[in-house]
Formats: sequence, C-alpha cells, structure tokens
Amino acid sequence: MKKLNFPFTAILGQNKMKMALILNVIDPQISGVLLTGHQGTGKSTAVRSLVELMPQIEIIKGCEFSCDPYSDIDDLCESCKEKKEKKKIETEFRDMWLVNLPLGVTEDMVCGSLSIDKVLTEGIRALHPGLLAKANRGILYVDEINLLQ
Repeated sequence: MKKLNFPFTAILGQNKMKMALILNVIDPQISGVLLTGHQGTGKSTAVRSLVELMPQIEIIKGCEFSCDPYSDIDDLCESCKEKKEKKKIETEFRDMWLVNLPLGVTEDMVCGSLSIDKVLTEGIRALHPGLLAKANRGILYVDEINLLQ
C-alpha cells in the first residue's frame, strides 16, 4: 500500500522554500537545496510531498544506479557501459524516489563497499551500492544534518 503524503499544493506560505524546490524539479542541474529553519516549519513535509509531483524518469532497466539511457557513455556505470557498447539497452520508467540519510550512517553505507565475496569467488570487482547510488537521479534527504558525524 502506498503511503500518502501531505499535498505540496496544500502547503501555505513558505513561498521561497517552495520556489527553490520547484526550481530543482524544473532544472535538476541546480542539484540541490539546503533548507534551514525551526522545527515544525514544514521542511520535511514539503520535500516528501514534492516527490509525488515529480515526473517519472527513464532509466536503464535493471541498473542499480538508475543510469540515464541518453547519457554519454562516460557517465554510465560499468554494467550500462557494456550494454550501450553492445547496443542492448532496455529502458523502463520509474517514479521519482526519496532516499533518507539516517543519523547513524557509516561511510560504507553512504558510498558503498566492495563485494568481497564476488572478488574471492569470481575474481571480479563488484560494488555494493550505497545510499548515494540509490539516490542517483532521485532525492537524497538529509534531516538534522547538524547531528551527523
């Protein structure tokens, strides 16, 4: 069952915050917004509700990094580079997503880590994607950033 969020259009006031968030939806190359303010002013609510307004995006099917099928080959993960070189790219559309960065997060949880079992058994370099990879082309939400170590 899909969790319902407070509608973005029902947020009253906070016009500068809403404008900054909407501009990031319109132009993803802006690449982020830092929202500051007192507790209870609607920062988290606005970000969570914004996700439902965002359009679906096209990704390479099965990619853990949600690679853009129209990106230059240098901007793709290794798996997608191979698919693009062989011209065997299948795509799918995906709803926009939000990845929360938890307070007790570790470096390997954020960046990912090397898959030791694949190195030992198959002799290949393989990465367990971290939260940054999961948030790629989506939204990475960091609440209480001042409490991160």
